[in-house]
Amino acid sequence: MSPRPAPNPARPPTAPRAQCRPPGQRLWPSRRQRGAALLAAMLTVTLVATLAAGALWQQWRAVEVESAERTRVQSNWILTGALDWSRLILREDAIAGGPDSLSEPWSIPLQEARLSTFLAADQNNNAGDDIDALDAFLAGSITDQQGRLNVSNLVENQQLQPAAHRAFAKLFDLLSLPAAQLSTLEQNLVLAQKGSDSQALLPAQRVDQLLHYGLTASTLSQLRPFITVLPEKTPVNLNTAPVEVLYASIRSLDMASAQRLVKLRARSHFKSLSDVGQQLGELAAQVNENEHSVNSRYFEVLGRLRLGDNRLEERSLVRRNNTEVQTVWRERNPSPSLPASAQTP
Repeated sequence: MSPRPAPNPARPPTAPRAQCRPPGQRLWPSRRQRGAALLAAMLTVTLVATLAAGALWQQWRAVEVESAERTRVQSNWILTGALDWSRLILREDAIAGGPDSLSEPWSIPLQEARLSTFLAADQNNNAGDDIDALDAFLAGSITDQQGRLNVSNLVENQQLQPAAHRAFAKLFDLLSLPAAQLSTLEQNLVLAQKGSDSQALLPAQRVDQLLHYGLTASTLSQLRPFITVLPEKTPVNLNTAPVEVLYASIRSLDMASAQRLVKLRARSHFKSLSDVGQQLGELAAQVNENEHSVNSRYFEVLGRLRLGDNRLEERSLVRRNNTEVQTVWRERNPSPSLPASAQTP
C-alpha cells in the first residue's frame, strides 16, 4: 500500500456536507418534524370545526326555543279568544231567554276550520297578507254539564243523599257496573267533606280525579259521558240529558219511556217541567225542581287547536249567572316540548 499523503497545512479543512449546499437550495426538515407539523395542523382544523359546529348548534337551538315559545304564546292567545267567543255565545243566549235545549246555537259544535277563515270574515280585520300564511286550525264545542248526573249531589253536609244515590244506582245497573264501586265512591266523598282524617281525600273538581275515590279506569270510561263534577248541587236539565241520564234521574222511568221523551223534545223542546209531566202521566209527580230543570248554568267549553305540527286541547268549565259568564277552571294539555335534537345533551 502506498502511504496516505500528509495534509497540506496551506489548504483549509473541508466544510461539513450540510454547509456545502449550493446557494438558494432549501434545507428540508427531517421526517419526524414533518409529521409533527401535519398533526398540529389537523388538530387546529378539528378544533376550529368543533367550535364552529358548537356555535352553529347553539344558534339553531336558540331559534328553536324562540319558535317554540312564540308558538306557545300564540296558542294561548288563540285558545283564550276561543273561550271568550264561547262565553259571548252563552251570554247572548241568556239575553234571548227561554229554556236551554240542544236546538240552540251554543249546542252546535265547531268543526275544524282554518283560522284565516274567521279573520277574512271580519271586514275590520287588517291582517292583510298574513291571513294566508297563518297555518292554524280551530275546532270546539260547548256541552251542557247539567245534562249529566252531578257527583256533588251524592253527599251534602256530610250525609248521603237518597235521591242522588238512586239515580247513580240506576245508572250503574244500566251500564252493568259493580255496585261496590259506587259504595266506595260515596264513602270517600263523605270522608272528603269531613276532612278530619289526615288520609282524607281532597274534594274532587274533575271527573278524572274520581279514580282516587274508588272508581277503576274502565268504570270511569263508561261513566264519563253521563256524569260530571260541579262546585255545587245542580238539577238535571231534561232538555239536554241523554237517554241514559233521563232514565236514571227519574225514579220509576223505564228505558222505553226515556227514549220517547228524547224523540218528543227533538221535535219541540220542553219549555217547563210541567211539559215533561204531561208526557209522563202517572210519573209526573217524580219530576221536581230539586232534581230536574229545563235550564242550565254550567257548561264545558272544549277547544282544539292545530298550529303547524303542534296540537293542543283545552277544557274549561264556565258558570252562567244571568248574563254574567265566569270561568271556573281551565285545563290544557301540556305544551309541546322541544324536539329531542334541540334539547341539551
